Amino acid sequence: MKRSFSSAWVTGSSLALIAATYGLVRLAFGLVLPDAQRDLGFDAALGGAISSGGSALYVAAALVGFVGAARAPRAAVIAAGAMAAAGAAGMAMAPDVTTFAAAAILGSAGAGLASPAVVAVIESHPMTRGDARAQTIANSGTGPGLVVAGVLALVLLPDWRVAWAIAAVTSALAGLAVLWALRGVPLGEERMPMPPRPWFGRHVPPLSAALLFGAGSAAVWTFGRTLLVDAGLDETVSVVAWISLGAGGAAVAVTARRLASWGPQRAWVVTVVLAAMATAALPLTASGIVVAALVAAVFGWAYTAATGALIAWTTQLDPHRAAAGTAVLFVTLVLGQGIGAAILGLLMTGAGIGAAFAVGAGLCALATVFARREARVTAAAV
Repeated sequence: MKRSFSSAWVTGSSLALIAATYGLVRLAFGLVLPDAQRDLGFDAALGGAISSGGSALYVAAALVGFVGAARAPRAAVIAAGAMAAAGAAGMAMAPDVTTFAAAAILGSAGAGLASPAVVAVIESHPMTRGDARAQTIANSGTGPGLVVAGVLALVLLPDWRVAWAIAAVTSALAGLAVLWALRGVPLGEERMPMPPRPWFGRHVPPLSAALLFGAGSAAVWTFGRTLLVDAGLDETVSVVAWISLGAGGAAVAVTARRLASWGPQRAWVVTVVLAAMATAALPLTASGIVVAALVAAVFGWAYTAATGALIAWTTQLDPHRAAAGTAVLFVTLVLGQGIGAAILGLLMTGAGIGAAFAVGAGLCALATVFARREARVTAAAV
């Protein structure tokens, strides 16, 4: 009984840290963006630049975590919770857009550190070491976090500052919960080695695909709710769509076995095409809550399932470096989001929100080319 409780606490607290740092802080930026823009007075181009800066710091933090989290899991957990909490608190109290931007960028670093920290915690703790299911559950926190963020927005908006204050407290408490689970446990014996140069050569297709898909997905993640508000949907409808996005991501657990049976290339093509279709369809959802919620749920499912296909892809290429491959691909995905947020923000200001989402959908669709090309090469080799 005690072993079962310890395992559940380690896994549950780790899931809470992912839910807080990703769902309540990093990805909730797009949820509150329209209200923050109205109150602080900045346009979509600056909103995209802030999101891009957050992605850049996320990448830097993830690389630090990639190198050092396995050696110092406690330090990584402390830094992840502290940065997310500080960023959210800074946004809650920001008197102007400069302070808001700096805090938003800082908050993203918490998510960048949280993923490698959670992987290290699960692998280091004697109750969860080698438990692939515990890793899967712990790292599935983004979807539930998005749902909670949406519910908070539904209750609190337009008072977005209170939502960020709650996110700050939740992030700090989640970090403390993980630390409590690690009390008395010896941790930090090794670090994750960087893959050799030939590994990167074999990974050109998935790395290219992840970069493009990240850039295209920035349309929904950064400007999805802005689009719905500008289209005339009321606040409740736009927030319910965001909750549906998170629910769609959480629903991936139900379809995981079927997706795995398809193989990574086929799963990547199907999920990314669906994400592209949802991105293109979102500007057409002004007809009401049902359509907007359905399209958002499809995108949430497709995006989350596509990240699972990336994990399967790198595992297929080099099963002995699956953890390192996952980390590198996810960093590339978020780097793409940063680039995409900046470009699409400028495009929204100049050509309009419809054009920005069309480009985002096109970038997502283009990301399928690399999976098809690799599948043909593999078939020819066989």
